[in-house]
Amino acid sequence: MAGGGANPFAHQALLYRDSAEYLSGTIGFIRGGLAAGEPVAVVVPTANLALLRAELGSDADTIRLMDMTVEGRNPGRIIPGVLRAFADAHPVGRVRIIGEPIWAGRSELEYAACVQHEALINAAFSGREVTILCPYNKAELGLVAVADAYGTHPVVIDGDSESVSPAYDPDLMVAAYNLPPADPPTTAVVLAFDTATLRSTRHRATDYARLAGMTSERIADLALIIGETTTNSVVHGGGSGTLALWRDDAQLCCQVRDSGHFDSPLAGHLPAPPHIPGGRGLLLVNQLADLVRVHTDDAGTTLHMHVSLV
Repeated sequence: MAGGGANPFAHQALLYRDSAEYLSGTIGFIRGGLAAGEPVAVVVPTANLALLRAELGSDADTIRLMDMTVEGRNPGRIIPGVLRAFADAHPVGRVRIIGEPIWAGRSELEYAACVQHEALINAAFSGREVTILCPYNKAELGLVAVADAYGTHPVVIDGDSESVSPAYDPDLMVAAYNLPPADPPTTAVVLAFDTATLRSTRHRATDYARLAGMTSERIADLALIIGETTTNSVVHGGGSGTLALWRDDAQLCCQVRDSGHFDSPLAGHLPAPPHIPGGRGLLLVNQLADLVRVHTDDAGTTLHMHVSLV
């Protein structure tokens, strides 16, 4: 099912309670794709990846297997770096993908990003010959996650039942999780920046990260993240902004605030067309950071980012 009209894209939630239901709902999907000559990718958490690999046997060698805890650690990477990357590599004919971005170990911030990711898939693949099946562990995730699955997927599979979701409303789900982040702690370093101070702000941020114990490789990533986000604030966010930095266990938290407004929820979630200059800043940030949360309203925009120290 494509969820209405002539749209060839199909996005289905698979609700499961145990390993038997998981395998029952996924193995047939995979082998059906192989029988139809369709490229198949599977991107699921580590334990379920091992479960599928063992059940598939030699068929596992004919599909693309990826660990979602690695590839999708930052949910903002999943559409451009995983799903679209695979689909775009097979532009002719239908493609099948199993993507499981939500598991019980996700943090509250990660979960919110995952729900928006699931909602945005529908716009990102509209009109494409792609079928994406998203498993949800009904026993572990709870009622809120199940309700959100109905809101982000036009079709829901629960046991032997497949139905069109009466609650499907991806735009509403994106808006519902457009949540303002908590204020930085009082121990945070807060830097005001504008056009004249972009370079010094970046240097002060990397100096702070070095003192916090960040490795040289991650400091190079942080420099790009800070450079892209603060420059974007100057160019598109009213000419100035603030950057807050603080350490939280094994990661550095960064918050960039300005008076601009994001017009498209898909910003940073789609590969940039090669013939169009620019438009890659937030995409790059999503690739480098371990988590990116965007809150935007009429008062301005806040980017909340996590960057691991190692």
